[in-house]
Parts: sequence; structure tokens; C-alpha cells
Amino acid sequence: MAVWSGLTSKQKSVVLASYLGWTLDAFDFFLLVFVLDDIAKEFQTDVSAVSLAIVLTLAARPLGALLFGLAADHYGRRPVLMIDILSFSLLEFASGFAPGLAAFLALRALFGVAMGGEWGVGASLTMETIPAQARGAISGLLQVGYPSGYLTASVAYFLFYGILGWRGLFILGALPALLVLYIRGKVEESPVFLAKGQKRERASLATLQPYAGRFLYAVALMTAFNFLSHGTQDLYPTFLRVQKDFDPHTVGVIAIVYNIGAILGGLFFGALSERIGRRRGIVIAAFVAFLLIPFWAYGTGQLVLAVGAFLMQFAVQGAWGIVPVYLNELSPKTLRGTFPGFAYQTGNLLASVNATLQARLASSHDGDYAFALAIVAATVTPVLAAVASIGREARGVSFSAPEEPG
Repeated sequence: MAVWSGLTSKQKSVVLASYLGWTLDAFDFFLLVFVLDDIAKEFQTDVSAVSLAIVLTLAARPLGALLFGLAADHYGRRPVLMIDILSFSLLEFASGFAPGLAAFLALRALFGVAMGGEWGVGASLTMETIPAQARGAISGLLQVGYPSGYLTASVAYFLFYGILGWRGLFILGALPALLVLYIRGKVEESPVFLAKGQKRERASLATLQPYAGRFLYAVALMTAFNFLSHGTQDLYPTFLRVQKDFDPHTVGVIAIVYNIGAILGGLFFGALSERIGRRRGIVIAAFVAFLLIPFWAYGTGQLVLAVGAFLMQFAVQGAWGIVPVYLNELSPKTLRGTFPGFAYQTGNLLASVNATLQARLASSHDGDYAFALAIVAATVTPVLAAVASIGREARGVSFSAPEEPG
């Protein structure tokens, strides 16, 4: 990647640390989805009770984005990022020793707070460190940390579950703490943050008030984004297993295929947005996703569905690849540690009803998961395109220039 070769060694270290931070955060999150049944059996309950851990994690993420973001805007991105990574690693480790369901749920809620803090802090540190012309491509790289974490969790489950069991996998999830040593030794503070010097204002929710309109727009955008990603991912394996009657091996292979598509799409559209603009890139990716719905939801046979899923996630995560740079460019300079992550995670919370919504749609149509998947995707793609099209285009905006509220 030409952009990568143009970065200095210090800039590369920042990008690598932020990418790995989001990858390992997602890795720790996705380990849970593979072992819900095992935890339910050990705690003598059912899967639905254990799945509350996922709900609590998602619900706690906006709080983490706010708390860690405000801290990053006051104390600096680098130290807060280290504290955040250490926090979610230790909470993942502790989850492996939970004596019962109540303790496990409490630990996963706290994990959600830490998980919610990583993305915004890491993205702001990176975007403030790299050259403006590299933001689009690097944005795509940062965002594909999420499907990279999913892939890593899949591999860890395949290799170590039989040896370690579910508790051992969570203990293994403490390894991301080692990234703190790399950040401490190789990563420097954001030059934009350092340039503020003694002029830094103490960040608070009151500081956000003059930018309320911009924040509400970002939340609306991220709600549509999260409905699109969760609406095309969360129940797709269930659709393949239950409605298409594919065996677990086939479902696993298709999941790997569409995660590869997600990674490639994020890289492609992130870089493309540097040439055509952030809003236009999002609109194009959403339009492509809309056109792919028939192949992705109603394709016949394993090959067609695998190709459809690959292309769908290429488009969906392609749009997502623009999110880190777009939210950072929209962000007020005094709140760049807080604004992107808080808007993202608030949108994620508002879209957290998606899985239940799709499950009920399928149930009301005789178990037709294809219909549930298609109707949500067909609704949200034009909504995302419309919301993106009315926003401000901020490509290449200076992170140190004066700005207007709004």
C-alpha cells in the first residue's frame, strides 16, 4: 500500500497499535459467541440467559466511549489508550474465573465499558498523527480490525477450545495486555493534542453542547450504520444453518469468506474516499449493498450464497471503512477523543434491537430468515445513503484550524 510506505516509522507504530487495539478488543468480544452453550451448561441455565452478556456489553459501550473519551481529551490519547487496553484485557481474564452467572454478567458489562472506549481513543490518536492525505486509506485499515478480530477469535476457538475449554479461552483473552508494552515503548502522543499545551480545556458534556446538532447527525448516521452491519451479520449464520440446513463446517467456511470480503471492502472504500469524498463513498457502498440483497439472501446453493455474502460484506464494511476518518473530521477539535467514539457507540446502542427485531420477523413469517434479513437491509441501505448525503463533507479538514459550532 503506497500510503503505508509514505508514513514515518513513528506514524506506522501509531497505526499498528490502534489497529491491533481494535482487533484484539473485537477478538475478546467475539470469543463469547462461540461458547454461549458451554457457559449455560456450566451455570445450569439456558443460552438466552447467557446471551444477556452480549446485550450488557453493547449497552455499556456508550458509557465507556464517553468516560475514556473525556479522559483522552484531557490527559492525552496515548495513556488513556494503554489504560483502556489493560482494562478490557484484565476483565476478559477475570471472566474466565466467574463463579456464577451473576458475576459473569457483571464482568461482561464492565468489559463493555472498556470495549466502548478503545475505538474512539485509538482512532483519534491515529487520525491526529498521520498526514491528511493518508486518512482515508488508514481509516479503512483501522476499521477492518473488527472483522480481523472475528477471524482471530474463530481461529482461537478452532485451535484451543478442545484443549482449554471456555474458561481457558477467556484467560487466553488477556494476551492483548501485552500490546500496552508496545504502545509504551513505540507510540508517541498525538501531535495535535500536544500542540494544545496549556490551552487545553477540561473536556465535559457541556463542551459538547455547542455541537449538539453535529452530534445528533453523527448518532443518526451511526444508528443506520449499525443497523446495516448487525442486520447483515448477526443472524446470517442462523439463516445458513436453520433455513438452508448447511452443516457447521460449511457455515464456518462461508463466515470466513465473508469476513475476508469485509476486510477487503474496508480497505478499498477507505482509500477510495480519499479521492471521491467521504459522503460519496458511503452512498456508493450503500447502493451496492442494496443491489446485492437478492444474491445474499435468496441465492440458491452454497457457492452463490458464499459469493453473495462476500460481496455484501465487501460493500457493508466498505462503507464502514470510511467511518473512522469521517467521524474524526466531523469532530470538534477539543472533543476528538470523545465525539467519534461516543457517537458511534450511541448509534450502536440504538441499533442493538436489531437481532430481536429480525428474529421476530422471521418467526412471524414461518421461520423465513431470508425475508427478515432482506427487509432490514433493503430498508436501512437507502436510509444510510440519505443520511450520509445530507451531512457536511469534511475531507482533508485541518485538525488545528478554528472551527464553527453546529
